[in-house]
This record gives sequence, C-alpha cells and structure tokens, in this order.
Amino acid sequence: MNEITMMLNADEYILSALKEDITSEDITTNSVMRKYCLGQVELICKQDGIVAGLGIFKRVFELLDKNTEFEMFAKDGDEVQNGQLLGIVRGDIRVLLSGERTALNYLQRMSGIATYTKSVAVLLENTGTKLLDTRKTTPNMRIFEKYAVTVGSGYNHRYNLSDGILLKDNHIGAAGSVANAVKMAKEYAPFVRKIEVEVENLDMLKEALDAGADIVMLDNMSVEDMKQAVMLAKGRAETECSGNVTKENIRTLTDIGVDYISSGALTHSAPILDLSLKNLRAI
Repeated sequence: MNEITMMLNADEYILSALKEDITSEDITTNSVMRKYCLGQVELICKQDGIVAGLGIFKRVFELLDKNTEFEMFAKDGDEVQNGQLLGIVRGDIRVLLSGERTALNYLQRMSGIATYTKSVAVLLENTGTKLLDTRKTTPNMRIFEKYAVTVGSGYNHRYNLSDGILLKDNHIGAAGSVANAVKMAKEYAPFVRKIEVEVENLDMLKEALDAGADIVMLDNMSVEDMKQAVMLAKGRAETECSGNVTKENIRTLTDIGVDYISSGALTHSAPILDLSLKNLRAI
C-alpha cells in the first residue's frame, strides 16, 4: 500500500469518521465560537516513535474547510521524539476544534502501527526474511493500517479476499483435502494468481507441494518442523511462517530461513503513538 493509493481512496472513510463524530453539529465549539476566527494550533509529539499518516491528518481538516493551511516539520517515516513540534495547522478555529479528535485518531493509530512494525522489522534485518502484515485490521481502517505497516518497513500481504488465493484450514475442509483444494483453485482462478496453502504439519506440506502450491504458510508448527519444511520446499515453493508472531518471540524464528514471516500483531496489537494538538490561539 503506497501513499498515492491510500489518498485516492481515503475521503469516503474520513467523511464517515467525521460523520460519526459530528451527527448534526459540534455543539461545544459552536457554543464558544459563534463566527469565523482565524487561528492556529501546534501538532506536538509526546512520545518517541515513527510518524505515519500526516497526509490523512491534513485531509481531515481539508474536508471540513479546503482553506486550512499546514506547515509541517516532519514527513511520514521520520523518527520523532517526545516534545518535538511536528507542524502547525492554520484556519477557521471552529474547524481546528471540530476536526481535532478525528485527525489525531488517524495519526496516532497509524504512527503507533509504524512504530511497532519498525521495532519488529529491525529484528529481521540481514536475515533475508520479509515481515508481512495480515487481514487482522480494524474495520474500515485497513487502507490506513496497511500503509502504516509499509512506513514502518514492513510489507503488505494480500489486501483483501479479492487480492489473492490463500487456502486455509476451513477451505481445505470444504474441499476435502489439500490436493483437491489446490486443484480446484487452479481450475477457477486466473493463471496469473499465485496459490498459497496453509499447512499445519509436514504431511500437509508434502501434499501441498505435490499439488503445485506456489507458497506454503507454515502455521503454528514447531521450529524444528519449520526448518525441515523450508528444506523440503526449497526450489518448489516460497515459505511463510505464521501464528501468534510478536516482537517478543520473533527472534526464535529468524534462523529458520523462511521467505516471509506474517504477524497480525502489527495491526491488531500496536499501541498508539501519543500525539497532541496544543496551544490553540487566534492570529
């Protein structure tokens, strides 16, 4: 997921989030600010980390008022520090107040994912293994969360169910066997699509390889079995390790030699990065 693709598809999600927060009016802001007044507010970092989502942060205010202006002192992917001034937002004070929470919700969440992803990705440096995300994302936040993973030096797995074939345990159960599931997928899917199969043991792995799987996902297998699986798959299929992978246990997987390690924790367990809009004043 790159920034251009994200921004092309962002508006409908941002507008939905704004409508969630403002069903008819911002009654608090309208109580204290009855008419237009030009003002500015500072975007301040309150925690060390990696910033991501500045374009979305800006777009929230732009959708409320296209005349809102920004002076940014950081860009996505930058390492930021507690107390750092990241930018200044100028515009109608009513807009600054009404858009504050939604803009920060996006920026804090995306920056938290980028920060956590980076902390995991560094553990895979010089291993030849790529760190992948999963579809375990917040509903209606996937496009933003997967972008944040890439900012944090991770890679995207398939975006959604239309994006790639991944035959998991229940698909295999529905088809009757690994071999039959792969055969049916090959018959149905366009030839340009790779077929990935989730396997839980070495017997399933051998069946998937013999059936012509392009990628095998080694799900919750022991380290020793995964090492053997990598040797069996070499030259026949790419390998992916999956199953409760976190920053705390990924070191046990770095010497296995898999092509990819996927981790749902990148999106479902990353804490936010603490950011704040402060020092609002009229200008």
